[in-house]
Amino acid sequence: MNSIKNIDSFGHVRGESLFVDDIIVQQNTLYGLVFDSPKAHGTIKKLDIAKAEAIEGVIKIFTYKDIPGENQIGGIIPDEPLLADNKVHFVGQPVAFIVATSDSIAKKARAIIEIEIEELPIITEAKEAAAKKQFINKPRTFNLGNTSKAFGDCDYVFEDEVFTNGQEHLYLETQGAYAIPMENGSIKVTSSTQGPTQVQKAIAKVLGIGMHHIEVDVIRLGGGFGGKEDQATPWATLAALATYLLKKPVKLILNRHDDLRMTGKRHPYESNFKIGLSKELKIIAFEADFYQNAGAAADLSPAVAERTLFHATNSYFVKNVKTTVYSCKTNLPPNTAFRGFGGPQGMFVIEAAIAKAAHEIGVTAKEIQEANLIQENDELPYGQIMTQAEAVNSWQSTIKKFNYKKLASEVETFNNKNKDFKKGIALMPICFGISFTNTPMNHARALVHIYQDGTVGISTGAVEMGQSVNTKMLQIAAQIFAIHPDKIKLETTNTTRVANTSPSAASSTADLNGKALLKACSAILERLKIVAAKELKVNEKELSLQNEWVYINSKKSSLSWKALIANAMLERIALSEKSHYVTPIIHFDKTTEKGHPFAYHVYGTAIIITTVDCTRGTYVFDSIKIVHDYGKSMNQGIDLGQVEGALAQGVGWMTMEEIAYDKKGNLLSNALSTYKIPDIFSIAEDIEVIPLETDGNEMAILKSKAVGEPPLMYGIGAYFAIQNAIKAYNPNYKLKFHAPLTPEKVLMSLYEN
Repeated sequence: MNSIKNIDSFGHVRGESLFVDDIIVQQNTLYGLVFDSPKAHGTIKKLDIAKAEAIEGVIKIFTYKDIPGENQIGGIIPDEPLLADNKVHFVGQPVAFIVATSDSIAKKARAIIEIEIEELPIITEAKEAAAKKQFINKPRTFNLGNTSKAFGDCDYVFEDEVFTNGQEHLYLETQGAYAIPMENGSIKVTSSTQGPTQVQKAIAKVLGIGMHHIEVDVIRLGGGFGGKEDQATPWATLAALATYLLKKPVKLILNRHDDLRMTGKRHPYESNFKIGLSKELKIIAFEADFYQNAGAAADLSPAVAERTLFHATNSYFVKNVKTTVYSCKTNLPPNTAFRGFGGPQGMFVIEAAIAKAAHEIGVTAKEIQEANLIQENDELPYGQIMTQAEAVNSWQSTIKKFNYKKLASEVETFNNKNKDFKKGIALMPICFGISFTNTPMNHARALVHIYQDGTVGISTGAVEMGQSVNTKMLQIAAQIFAIHPDKIKLETTNTTRVANTSPSAASSTADLNGKALLKACSAILERLKIVAAKELKVNEKELSLQNEWVYINSKKSSLSWKALIANAMLERIALSEKSHYVTPIIHFDKTTEKGHPFAYHVYGTAIIITTVDCTRGTYVFDSIKIVHDYGKSMNQGIDLGQVEGALAQGVGWMTMEEIAYDKKGNLLSNALSTYKIPDIFSIAEDIEVIPLETDGNEMAILKSKAVGEPPLMYGIGAYFAIQNAIKAYNPNYKLKFHAPLTPEKVLMSLYEN
């Protein structure tokens, strides 16, 4: 089954795939538009919607006063109103919701709404918020050993500051939803969301009705990357609010500029580290303080902050660790999930610490990295004991298979011969935990129907957003039933068919939903074998299904798949199954900050080589070579695509994607002319990815490990490759850890004294 291609590709390239904005609208559909705050912080003194509401074609302009239930959409912490009441907390915060007979009329109305805001002090940076004691929640600390004592035993101790900027999700499909009134006060909402249950829950709360009255349906997303995990919620809720009160269909699709302005990004972090090493280059102690810029409300910031702590030591074993994260409240849009979910921000800090130590000691970062890799039975700062550790395996495989010694020698030779161009080389190991760190979220369900003609319908909680999870689900069913993929249909993700789902996030979607689907299909298969055994007068243990036929001890019988299903119907055998899967073993106690939160870890190592034009400050990536831990990949084509896509996003975050706000909280990088994402010319021409030779992990679906998030962290190596090229040109350069490392920063670094 490894040859199954992405089942959505055909529809995508022909323009036939459906997204929210492609749904044929019902008669009398109305169109929504959000009026948002032009100020980052202040008290609303006046909001005049009368003139706007008087425009012909404007049906209603909603404010918080029109909300029948609770004006609250916060998930982890209830601190985010759907519509601003007496105060605003960021530029872009929804204040009013215009509903009109067309988009153009709604835009005319928005332009003449008058708002008067008495401004309050504005905070845009995390450490400024921390100094003013503005926090989302209490800080959290992970401890292992005794760092205070251990630093006294170190031969080398180094400290520095680190900054990583945010990152815009820039999904192809902007945020949007379409709400339709149904019978008996119920509403169906088609939403572009990674979390259909979260949308359902929020709508029910805002409307003051039961969740059973809300059906949320997700066809697919045109990209998510975490930006539609919680942040799809307000738009679907606004559409549902208007539909509930007006009894008419309402459609809300954000335009690109509104989407950029109103939504949160990857969290910027301001961090400090202290690292201590022995003469043998063993990391004896490591401390880090992470100041997370959460924005104006919690959103998913506490969970993102938690994962930063989980990944603060990356692929290394350190006996003495103390890491603390502060989730800081600022006057920016609430920042949110983004591929890696806080892990990349944590990993960058320890890689910066290693780079700093190597520079000061006079060794390569490779020597420190290699001396400290995680091994079997090592304890991580959060208490999990490592099993099936592949850090050393992936590192040694990368060094050997790509002949690192030769690559490094070629870089050195080039630099000795060239004055105006310099090359840099860096290694980036990764170790990324797979599971929701909030243990109760690790569950899933699947619903399977076999129809009378032998075709199959599948419903799970997995949301297809370009990662090809639908293809993997189809592959599982096709493999269990031994039928052609054409006989299987993947249904939309729907809260009525599969309820109480966790979001499609944390790289856990295929594992959780795939295991549930495997369980459902296997249960039906066992029932079918009983039917076949009765028909063929053999023991069911002798039977198997192959190529849409029943086999007896590997020999083809007279019973086809279609005939088997017909017989099962006559025998009144259940051809439907609803299964429930819960990830075993995992647990975490937040009172002690210890446990076993991850089902397994994904490993890998990348070698990144760059060439810097020392006259202009520009750079190109010559090659990126990776050995990646897929486990036993169930679909190498899909998994390779995920590695390459995540890598591009990681390189973009580290090198060119620079989010910028002014001191008033206005987004400056508010268009594709002012915000640059990587294109085909931004990534290395030579990208080679080799699967790590490993036995895989039973906790992964069919031993095929999660692949969505981990490869993004390879992009961190791009920063250090460029920095090494700068060092080769400018001996006076003082290391800085301020990402992204844009060409402007490179140029200044090349010529600093």
